[in-house]
Amino acid sequence: MPLPSPFHQRTSELCTSLLWKEWAGYYAVCSYGMSHEPEYHAVRQSAGMLDVSPLYKFDVIGPDATEFLAFVSARNVGKLKLGQVGYGCWCDEHGKVLDDGTVTRWGEQAYRVTSADPSYAWFSRHSRGFDVQVKDVSSDVAALALQGPRARQILEDVCDGGDVGDLRFFYGTHSKIAGVRVDVTRTGYTGDLGYELWMPAQEALKVWDAVMEAGKPHAMLPLGLDALDVCRVEAGFILLGVDYFSARRCMTDVQKSTPYELGLGWTVHTKRGPFLGRDALRREKSTGSVWALVGLVVDWDELEGLYNSFGLPPQLSSHAWRTAVPVYDQGSQVGQATSGGWSPILKKNLALASVHAAHAVPGKRLQIEVTVEFQRRKVSATVTETPFFNPDRKRA
Repeated sequence: MPLPSPFHQRTSELCTSLLWKEWAGYYAVCSYGMSHEPEYHAVRQSAGMLDVSPLYKFDVIGPDATEFLAFVSARNVGKLKLGQVGYGCWCDEHGKVLDDGTVTRWGEQAYRVTSADPSYAWFSRHSRGFDVQVKDVSSDVAALALQGPRARQILEDVCDGGDVGDLRFFYGTHSKIAGVRVDVTRTGYTGDLGYELWMPAQEALKVWDAVMEAGKPHAMLPLGLDALDVCRVEAGFILLGVDYFSARRCMTDVQKSTPYELGLGWTVHTKRGPFLGRDALRREKSTGSVWALVGLVVDWDELEGLYNSFGLPPQLSSHAWRTAVPVYDQGSQVGQATSGGWSPILKKNLALASVHAAHAVPGKRLQIEVTVEFQRRKVSATVTETPFFNPDRKRA
């Protein structure tokens, strides 16, 4: 049975739809109303606030904290400045991705790591030989994601100290909200201007109430996972268990992925000392990858024509989809689209796909499988660089 998050007393009152799902062992709202669309538009036009407490969170401290995290991460964590947040992944010794997440450097030898998968045992096992402590603080720390073009103004109104208005992209600061110490990072999973707030779980409701009150003049809404899923597809963000699978859970090597195959090559730093997967990743960088992650924009005219051939109007769900479908080139399967959906702001039908590297050429026309009236057909889809949606305000 799922557990209530530190914000459950508030989220349960607001979730009139009664649409919930389990996320990392916690109750999580799918959408607060019967439709997620108002929440999506709040993120893109004003602001939305999401309970992200189910994220796994680990404090890593000690004289060897930097060396340890640099060893287990594909990214060179030692290059992070104080207060900087680094996104990246960690791999097994074969260079296959186990998980992706963030590392925030709060002190010279004090970091916080977030992940989608439970990783405490893995971190602990590899900490042997390092003078470092790894502490699982997942249940001790509550977290909120405040996302959207009005997010900065809301935080400036509610925060006491920390100069949150001047906070740079992927940096963090300390502040107070309703008298509660809060760590603020300029991060998120929507591809928009956004922040995440980290606070003691026992004082979480004070922060929720204060931010909700500050958000009222800006038409801020509580945000569920259904709207978030649409946003993250527009942003081109991959999702563990959907767009890739943790190497430790895969039954065969074919199911495993490398950072380069997931579009995370920019987070890999191979020109440094030993780290897990380094030799395999160096070889792959030299010889090239088998797969590549691409964006696809589905041809609307062809899709409309396909439905018309059945005497039907186009039928697209407003929800993002997560059931993989084949991708073809001239009749031969060259990959699979793993997630996608209709983008309300771009007015395009989008997908994220893993294809053979030779086909990952922007502008190339492929075909994606579409099922209409139980019949499997194909329509064209153009390979497109991600993110699909990338507003200037995200980094400004």
